[in-house]
Amino acid sequence: MTALFALATSLLWGLADFGGGLLTRRIPALTVVVVSQAVAVVVLGSIVVATGGWSEFGPQLWFAVAAGVVGPVAMLSFYKALALGPMGVVSPLGSLGVVVPVGVGLVLGERPGVPQFAGIAVAVAGVVLAGGPELRGAPVQRQAVALTLIAAVGFGTVMSLISEASTTVTGLFLALFVQRVANVAVGGTALYVSVRRGARALPEGGGAGLILRSLPALAFVGLADVTANGTYSLAAHSGPVTVAAVLASLYPVITALAARGFLKERLRAIQAAGAGLALVGTVLLATG
Repeated sequence: MTALFALATSLLWGLADFGGGLLTRRIPALTVVVVSQAVAVVVLGSIVVATGGWSEFGPQLWFAVAAGVVGPVAMLSFYKALALGPMGVVSPLGSLGVVVPVGVGLVLGERPGVPQFAGIAVAVAGVVLAGGPELRGAPVQRQAVALTLIAAVGFGTVMSLISEASTTVTGLFLALFVQRVANVAVGGTALYVSVRRGARALPEGGGAGLILRSLPALAFVGLADVTANGTYSLAAHSGPVTVAAVLASLYPVITALAARGFLKERLRAIQAAGAGLALVGTVLLATG
């Protein structure tokens, strides 16, 4: 079950990142974050009410609050980096955040077997190579790399925090709801400050009409992201965090394949080799 939930997380995060990256090419990144997460708040609030999730209220929700504060910073950095592109390079670098939850798992005493250690090494190397490391070039490229590394640390921190925020399924719904409320609060504040400083909240040329037309895509990004957080939490509770974290971090391969399929971004030989290594690492982790 750990492998199943973690791989589902990769699929959802990969598609959410692809959608978010596309949207930020037309809509300001902060607006994408706030609107997509606001949709998730509405949906999760309804689920919490329907399942009686309020009964799970407790001090562990502070982990969800912390994840909600860190998340918007990571998401904004990542979406800006994706907008600078190319997605097939930016997304794999974002997966380096896996070292945070893996490190936490090792500190807490988890000791994967030899095949799993090999799988971790192979999968992480594959994900990085899947981006075809292009770290040199124009200042825009260096800016994309810097933003992505900031996002990576944030994503890894969120993974560690959200796995500690609940121990039951109904509690998970409540934790995800609290996390998203914090996301909207932090992102909304940042958007307000940004507008006061002269930035735009609405896209040029399209205005509010473009946001309304993009609402289905924004909803997909927000709901896919929050669902991925949920499946990752389930994966982390059903097996070793070190395994769950690495398998969940294979999402850049999904993003790169989506960019190849929809945007016709060409995969270099090193990227194809990296995707193959990521697959080998997945098999080692799932069977180790």
